[in-house]
Amino acid sequence: MSKDYRETHLGKHRLHDETLMLGYGYDPALSEGSVKQPVFLTSTFCFPNAEAGREFFDVVSGRSKTARNDADGGLVYSRFNHPNAQIVEERLAVFEKAEAGAVFSSGMAAISTAVLAHCAPGDVILFSQPLYGGTDSLFRKVLSRFGVSVMPLKDATDAAAMRADADAARAKGRVAMIFLETPSNPLASLADIGLAADIAKEIGAAQGHRPLVAVDNTLLGPVFQSAVANGADLSLYSLTKYVGGHSDLVAGAALGARAVVTPIRMLRALLGGNLDPNSCWMLARSLETVALRMGKAAENAVKIADFLAAHPKVKAVHFPTLAKPGGAQARIFARQCTGAGSLMSFDVGDRVSAFRVLDRLKIVKLAVSLGGTESLVCHPATTVHSGVAEAERLAIGVTEGLIRLSVGIEHVDDLLEDFRQALA
Repeated sequence: MSKDYRETHLGKHRLHDETLMLGYGYDPALSEGSVKQPVFLTSTFCFPNAEAGREFFDVVSGRSKTARNDADGGLVYSRFNHPNAQIVEERLAVFEKAEAGAVFSSGMAAISTAVLAHCAPGDVILFSQPLYGGTDSLFRKVLSRFGVSVMPLKDATDAAAMRADADAARAKGRVAMIFLETPSNPLASLADIGLAADIAKEIGAAQGHRPLVAVDNTLLGPVFQSAVANGADLSLYSLTKYVGGHSDLVAGAALGARAVVTPIRMLRALLGGNLDPNSCWMLARSLETVALRMGKAAENAVKIADFLAAHPKVKAVHFPTLAKPGGAQARIFARQCTGAGSLMSFDVGDRVSAFRVLDRLKIVKLAVSLGGTESLVCHPATTVHSGVAEAERLAIGVTEGLIRLSVGIEHVDDLLEDFRQALA
């Protein structure tokens, strides 16, 4: 790919991310002048000569490095790399303000590979609560079989509480990672990324190894929150959600410093979790409109959150703009985020009431997942968080009356009317 198509500036003017998403990393001259990149449906790539083949294979297998990118010395085999993946990885890294990226066949593949690449038997992971159900199950039910312990943070917004948890974790082993999901799924609560980075530095001074700060940035990134710019070492995504944005693909990503991402990329090649060319092409398409889609959905979400908060049948609404003024959540939101996104949850008291509302909605669709152009609702306790033990669900606020809502880009008046009649 031509170096000209990796330019981020016009003279001293820094191009905006929305502009870069339409061309960064792709040279039309290498694809017969096609304005959009083609889908490279091939399993393997021809080497220009035998020496180049040796060099490409040494780079992609991690035995040597190139000056520009130690994981991109040349195209070899689509389990390792391919042009469609490289374009998406480079554009995501630009948007997230990261050095490097790696795309995966799902968000859980990205999280699992990142954890396995940087954690060893005897290590401990500190994590915020609540977590997406799949991540929670990975941490609590799977990692122990590989000798990795996990420990929940009591409060990922309070320095004293995090230091106490860090001390307790160090007593169990080497703290290898602090994992945050912010905002959380489904309660949209915020964790303090900058504070976690400070705590990681303190842990590193005490144990001789600084733990990585990994952030699931699915709900606000890359438009409303850069986890890397706020101090994270790794920004992890389910690209299925807002980046893909059309409920038509499943994908994930890990972004961060090249030194942190490269071991993840190397392990991805061994485990076989690279994303296929067609899904990568679709992601490149979606990145062109991600700011527009997320902006419109966020505008709708603020109005719907205000409506639900004022409704007599709604017991509570969880959304960043409704945080108590002066509280930790409001302070973190003001410092860490440029928008609230469009994921919220609201409580109608009990399961019977929740099911009644879910079944009465006409425009909003009843389905799991989130971040698409359409509005979606689900009942977390019996779907995405059903694998979490009941006591733990209740402790983190996932009650029987809780409904998760992902607001889409429909006309907001129509959505408001749908919730009026469903709650009537």
